[in-house]
Amino acid sequence: MMYLPERIVCLTEETTETLYLLGEQERIVGISTFTVRPARAKKEKPTVSSFIDVHMNKILALNPDLVIGFSDIQADIAQELIKKGITVWINNYRDIIGIKSMIFQLGSLVDKKDLSLALIKSIDTKSREISKEVSSWNIRPRVYFEEWDSPMISAILWVSEIIDLAGGDNVFSYLGTESLAKDRIITNPNDIVQKNPEIILASWCGKKFNKNKMIQRKHWDQISAVKNDFIYEIPSEIILQPGPAALLDGLDAIHGIFKSWKLTKDN
Repeated sequence: MMYLPERIVCLTEETTETLYLLGEQERIVGISTFTVRPARAKKEKPTVSSFIDVHMNKILALNPDLVIGFSDIQADIAQELIKKGITVWINNYRDIIGIKSMIFQLGSLVDKKDLSLALIKSIDTKSREISKEVSSWNIRPRVYFEEWDSPMISAILWVSEIIDLAGGDNVFSYLGTESLAKDRIITNPNDIVQKNPEIILASWCGKKFNKNKMIQRKHWDQISAVKNDFIYEIPSEIILQPGPAALLDGLDAIHGIFKSWKLTKDN
């Protein structure tokens, strides 16, 4: 259908992944260098951007009829593209509902509404199954999630919601209402020591997690998660990309960690 976008550039991974899941990957003409899912995407599509920078000439040469980005962080990129006559769609959600809305809206744009609803249904089914399981738990772990180490940043909203859904209590959940990373900085590292999380999850966006560096922080040997070695890296591509991966593989991974912790408490 000629009114559907035929040449789409995805400036973040989650829309690339979603289009592949919907079987509409042929519409994609450019992707982000941070794209990991699906693995084949980088072999099949040219990279035209990081997250905060783009190769504008490469994008224009691809003659896209739609460029999709994420968040106010890409606002300047969007503005430049719009001034050059490119149609741009920027998502700016931070929660699970927003992720599902993106999936449905993108499915509608490429005439795959039914498949997008089926994908959302699979997400909802998994969520209900896990919610039912954890509703019977008599204890829930205190959890600290670290998305950056210097400065320490935590609690982006969809991750907080996934932690809650998976059976844990995010010790900095109140920070989730802040959309910008600069407003979710933990300025006093001792606050984490005082909250004494029983599980630490880390996903340092764009770089490898260094566990030894983390546990050597001042007074961190007093934290329960450090004492009991309940520290886990969650790959950023399944938790920090606000798309299907976070609500499927990310949720599974975190729930599995929480179940392992609970078994140690039950025995």
